[in-house]
Amino acid sequence: MKEQLENLAELSKEKRLETKKYFAKLKKKNPKRLDLLMRDLHDEEFAKTDCLECANCCKTSSPIFTDKDISRIAKYFRMKEVKFISQYLQRDEDDFMVLQQAPCAFLDDNNNACTIYNVRPKACAEYPHTNRKKFIQLTNLTLKNTEICPAVFNIIEELKKKLPL
Repeated sequence: MKEQLENLAELSKEKRLETKKYFAKLKKKNPKRLDLLMRDLHDEEFAKTDCLECANCCKTSSPIFTDKDISRIAKYFRMKEVKFISQYLQRDEDDFMVLQQAPCAFLDDNNNACTIYNVRPKACAEYPHTNRKKFIQLTNLTLKNTEICPAVFNIIEELKKKLPL
């Protein structure tokens, strides 16, 4: 995992144009079995991938925090939402609430575990979104995630093999 993570930026950059073209063709065809295939590929990859060995998503990017996320997490910390927001969050250029800094303030550096795992943001719980319904709508996000998550990179490379266009 560590070696693949070190090479991920370069690998993803090399495959970016190919993957972008693949996704464009995929959108035109929109195969009926795509969601099922993605779920299977996701399950296969995460049967052999331990996120705690990596946590690159937590170290390099921020999830979007919804109002429900903010309310739930602030309640968990027994703090007012306004204080939680001012202490941890900021608005990004797209007007979403995101973390003020990376790595995530809730990442335990010792074991790559999330200290708020049971109340984590919905975006974290669903990450990396490769097993979601209507995957075809998430190709732009997935393309970005191939640069962050080795598992996503592997899933997309496997998709290209299993569903050649």
